[in-house]
Amino acid sequence: MNRPRLDDPAWLDTQYNNRARVANAQAILNRWAEASALARERSPRKVLDVRYGDSPAETLDIFPTEQPNAPVLVFVHGGYWRSLDKSDHSFVAPAFVADGATVVVPNYALCPAVTIEAICLQIVRAVAWTWRHVAEHGGDPSRIALAGHSAGGHLVAMMLSCRWKMVADDLPPQPVSGALAISGLYDLEPVRLTPFLKDDLRLTPQQVSRASPAFFPRPKAGRLYATVGADESDEFLRHNQLIRDQWGPTAVPVCETVPRADHFTVLESLVDPAGRLHELALRLLNLR
Repeated sequence: MNRPRLDDPAWLDTQYNNRARVANAQAILNRWAEASALARERSPRKVLDVRYGDSPAETLDIFPTEQPNAPVLVFVHGGYWRSLDKSDHSFVAPAFVADGATVVVPNYALCPAVTIEAICLQIVRAVAWTWRHVAEHGGDPSRIALAGHSAGGHLVAMMLSCRWKMVADDLPPQPVSGALAISGLYDLEPVRLTPFLKDDLRLTPQQVSRASPAFFPRPKAGRLYATVGADESDEFLRHNQLIRDQWGPTAVPVCETVPRADHFTVLESLVDPAGRLHELALRLLNLR
């Protein structure tokens, strides 16, 4: 596995600027937004913009299934912690609702208004809210799994390392069964140095240390499925292997590439009922 070239700003931009790497990236993002608007329109039981915390950004959307006591998938969107919105990702919900899962899609504040560490704590609050309240929407709080894309992959990995009993006494030691990280980022040092990102993210070396899950102790509970598009940059492929190498195969039993997928088309495998990522998410939900 090649080491990142931390002293080469141009190389870092080439590795991490996915919108520049993928020629039709904006068209794909536009399709996500259109499909998401349609998903909300066609979901008769949706509950939108539910508050899970005190700040304006701390809201989530719920897409309940008709099945009672349903397993729950919490999907955390990407955008390098600085862009996109939950409303761009409602398209993830319909296929899982059809499978009998309730889907929760949280929002979070974006850099540079907040730090990545603050975003991590917001997702902690979103997961805690889900555990406490999803039964009111037909979900089973004992069967919560996470999925996240890109920065969202980083955030769901961070949740496996959370010390939940220090968050609140009423929470279980680990409220989630596991997480599916798609094109996740687990070593934030090269991200800190990447020119097109650093002015927004404003990462310090201390923040990198506190928010790079690859260098945390292996989680005691919860599985991580690490996945990445086979056509992504060498750095995204490195991150995917790094988390397996650091946490080991017990904590990361799945470490895979998705054939013929780039950083954006990789999500097609998640929403396709026949897709490998869809299958992995169903496995975490105990529906497969």
